[in-house]
Amino acid sequence: MSKSVEALKTELVKIRTGRAHSSLLDHVTVEYYGMQVPINQVANVTAGDSRTLLVTPYEKGMAPKIEKAIMQSDLGLNPASQGEVVRVPMPALNEERRKELVKVVRNEAEQARVAIRNVRRDANQELKNRVKDKDITEDDQKRGEERIQKLTDQFVAQVDEVLEHKEQELMAV
Repeated sequence: MSKSVEALKTELVKIRTGRAHSSLLDHVTVEYYGMQVPINQVANVTAGDSRTLLVTPYEKGMAPKIEKAIMQSDLGLNPASQGEVVRVPMPALNEERRKELVKVVRNEAEQARVAIRNVRRDANQELKNRVKDKDITEDDQKRGEERIQKLTDQFVAQVDEVLEHKEQELMAV
Protein backbone atom coordinates (compact mmCIF):
# COMPACT_ATOMS: atom_id res chain seq x y z
CA MET A 1 0.00 0.00 0.00
CA SER A 2 2.84 2.36 0.81
CA LYS A 3 4.36 1.56 -2.59
CA SER A 4 1.10 2.71 -4.21
CA VAL A 5 1.33 6.05 -2.39
CA GLU A 6 5.01 6.43 -3.37
CA ALA A 7 4.20 5.60 -7.00
CA LEU A 8 1.49 8.27 -6.96
CA LYS A 9 3.92 10.85 -5.59
CA THR A 10 6.44 9.92 -8.29
CA GLU A 11 3.82 10.30 -11.02
CA LEU A 12 2.57 13.63 -9.65
CA VAL A 13 6.08 15.10 -9.65
CA LYS A 14 6.10 14.67 -13.43
CA ILE A 15 2.92 16.73 -13.78
CA ARG A 16 4.26 20.20 -13.85
CA THR A 17 2.87 23.26 -12.21
CA GLY A 18 3.78 26.80 -13.16
CA ARG A 19 6.66 26.68 -10.69
CA ALA A 20 10.14 25.40 -11.46
CA HIS A 21 11.10 22.30 -9.49
CA SER A 22 14.39 20.44 -9.95
CA SER A 23 12.72 17.00 -9.82
CA LEU A 24 10.73 17.91 -12.93
CA LEU A 25 13.61 16.74 -15.12
CA ASP A 26 14.37 13.54 -13.15
CA HIS A 27 12.95 11.20 -15.79
CA VAL A 28 14.67 12.96 -18.73
CA THR A 29 17.58 10.95 -20.11
CA VAL A 30 20.63 12.25 -21.98
CA GLU A 31 22.97 10.40 -24.33
CA TYR A 32 26.32 10.13 -22.56
CA TYR A 33 29.09 8.15 -24.28
CA GLY A 34 26.55 6.05 -26.18
CA MET A 35 24.31 5.32 -23.17
CA GLN A 36 21.07 6.92 -22.00
CA VAL A 37 21.53 8.21 -18.45
CA PRO A 38 19.29 10.38 -16.23
CA ILE A 39 19.98 14.09 -16.55
CA ASN A 40 20.88 14.39 -12.86
CA GLN A 41 23.90 12.08 -13.44
CA VAL A 42 25.48 14.37 -16.03
CA ALA A 43 24.40 17.78 -14.73
CA ASN A 44 23.36 19.72 -11.66
CA VAL A 45 19.68 20.75 -11.87
CA THR A 46 18.63 23.67 -9.69
CA ALA A 47 15.75 26.12 -9.56
CA GLY A 48 17.16 29.52 -10.56
CA ASP A 49 13.95 31.24 -9.52
CA SER A 50 10.29 30.25 -9.35
CA ARG A 51 9.96 30.21 -13.15
CA THR A 52 13.39 28.97 -14.34
CA LEU A 53 15.43 25.79 -13.99
CA LEU A 54 19.20 25.96 -14.37
CA VAL A 55 20.99 22.87 -15.69
CA THR A 56 24.77 22.99 -15.23
CA PRO A 57 26.60 20.10 -16.97
CA TYR A 58 29.50 18.46 -15.16
CA GLU A 59 31.45 18.28 -18.44
CA LYS A 60 31.97 20.94 -21.06
CA GLY A 61 30.23 20.16 -24.33
CA MET A 62 27.26 18.38 -22.74
CA ALA A 63 25.02 21.48 -22.84
CA PRO A 64 23.77 20.90 -26.44
CA LYS A 65 22.95 17.25 -25.69
CA ILE A 66 21.10 18.22 -22.52
CA GLU A 67 19.20 20.94 -24.37
CA LYS A 68 18.20 18.44 -27.08
CA ALA A 69 17.08 15.84 -24.51
CA ILE A 70 14.87 18.37 -22.69
CA MET A 71 13.32 19.48 -25.99
CA GLN A 72 12.55 15.88 -26.95
CA SER A 73 11.00 15.05 -23.58
CA ASP A 74 7.22 15.03 -23.19
CA LEU A 75 7.29 18.07 -20.90
CA GLY A 76 6.78 20.72 -23.59
CA LEU A 77 9.69 22.87 -22.40
CA ASN A 78 11.96 25.07 -24.54
CA PRO A 79 15.45 25.21 -23.04
CA ALA A 80 18.02 27.81 -24.06
CA SER A 81 21.79 27.39 -23.82
CA GLN A 82 23.77 30.22 -22.30
CA GLY A 83 27.36 29.14 -22.55
CA GLU A 84 27.82 26.13 -20.30
CA VAL A 85 24.45 26.58 -18.54
CA VAL A 86 21.08 25.52 -19.94
CA ARG A 87 18.18 27.71 -18.82
CA VAL A 88 14.73 26.11 -18.87
CA PRO A 89 11.96 28.72 -18.52
CA MET A 90 8.63 27.39 -17.25
CA PRO A 91 5.70 28.65 -19.34
CA ALA A 92 2.77 29.99 -17.36
CA LEU A 93 -0.30 27.76 -17.23
CA ASN A 94 -3.66 29.10 -18.35
CA GLU A 95 -6.87 28.25 -16.47
CA GLU A 96 -8.04 25.64 -18.99
CA ARG A 97 -4.72 23.78 -18.86
CA ARG A 98 -4.77 23.86 -15.05
CA LYS A 99 -8.22 22.21 -15.00
CA GLU A 100 -7.02 19.53 -17.45
CA LEU A 101 -4.04 18.81 -15.20
CA VAL A 102 -6.34 18.55 -12.16
CA LYS A 103 -8.35 15.89 -14.02
CA VAL A 104 -5.15 13.99 -14.81
CA VAL A 105 -4.06 14.23 -11.16
CA ARG A 106 -7.45 12.95 -9.94
CA ASN A 107 -7.21 10.02 -12.34
CA GLU A 108 -3.73 9.15 -11.02
CA ALA A 109 -5.06 9.31 -7.45
CA GLU A 110 -7.96 7.00 -8.34
CA GLN A 111 -5.51 4.50 -9.83
CA ALA A 112 -3.53 4.60 -6.56
CA ARG A 113 -6.73 3.99 -4.56
CA VAL A 114 -7.59 1.01 -6.79
CA ALA A 115 -4.09 -0.41 -6.25
CA ILE A 116 -4.52 -0.06 -2.47
CA ARG A 117 -7.92 -1.79 -2.62
CA ASN A 118 -6.36 -4.60 -4.66
CA VAL A 119 -3.79 -5.12 -1.91
CA ARG A 120 -6.65 -5.23 0.61
CA ARG A 121 -8.50 -7.81 -1.49
CA ASP A 122 -5.37 -9.99 -1.77
CA ALA A 123 -4.71 -9.77 1.98
CA ASN A 124 -8.32 -10.69 2.82
CA GLN A 125 -8.13 -13.62 0.40
CA GLU A 126 -4.95 -14.78 2.11
CA LEU A 127 -6.77 -14.71 5.48
CA LYS A 128 -9.63 -16.79 4.03
CA ASN A 129 -7.16 -19.32 2.65
CA ARG A 130 -5.44 -19.59 6.02
CA VAL A 131 -8.81 -20.24 7.72
CA LYS A 132 -9.50 -22.98 5.14
CA ASP A 133 -6.11 -24.53 5.87
CA LYS A 134 -6.91 -24.23 9.61
CA ASP A 135 -3.80 -22.10 10.23
CA ILE A 136 -5.91 -19.43 11.99
CA THR A 137 -9.39 -19.24 13.53
CA GLU A 138 -12.35 -17.29 12.17
CA ASP A 139 -11.96 -14.81 15.04
CA ASP A 140 -8.36 -14.21 13.93
CA GLN A 141 -9.66 -13.71 10.40
CA LYS A 142 -12.18 -11.07 11.55
CA ARG A 143 -9.52 -9.23 13.56
CA GLY A 144 -7.15 -9.40 10.59
CA GLU A 145 -9.80 -8.03 8.21
CA GLU A 146 -10.48 -5.14 10.60
CA ARG A 147 -6.76 -4.30 10.79
CA ILE A 148 -6.46 -4.55 7.01
CA GLN A 149 -9.44 -2.21 6.61
CA LYS A 150 -7.91 0.31 9.03
CA LEU A 151 -4.66 0.23 7.03
CA THR A 152 -6.59 0.63 3.78
CA ASP A 153 -8.44 3.66 5.16
CA GLN A 154 -5.15 5.13 6.38
CA PHE A 155 -3.44 4.78 2.99
CA VAL A 156 -6.49 6.05 1.06
CA ALA A 157 -6.41 9.10 3.34
CA GLN A 158 -2.72 9.59 2.43
CA VAL A 159 -3.62 9.44 -1.28
CA ASP A 160 -6.37 12.03 -0.70
CA GLU A 161 -3.90 14.24 1.16
CA VAL A 162 -1.34 14.04 -1.68
CA LEU A 163 -4.10 14.75 -4.21
CA GLU A 164 -5.34 17.78 -2.29
CA HIS A 165 -1.82 19.20 -2.04
CA LYS A 166 -1.18 18.74 -5.77
CA GLU A 167 -4.54 20.28 -6.72
CA GLN A 168 -3.77 23.37 -4.62
CA GLU A 169 -0.31 23.55 -6.21
CA LEU A 170 -1.81 23.36 -9.70
CA MET A 171 -4.52 25.95 -9.11
CA ALA A 172 -2.17 28.48 -7.46
CA VAL A 173 -1.43 31.30 -9.89
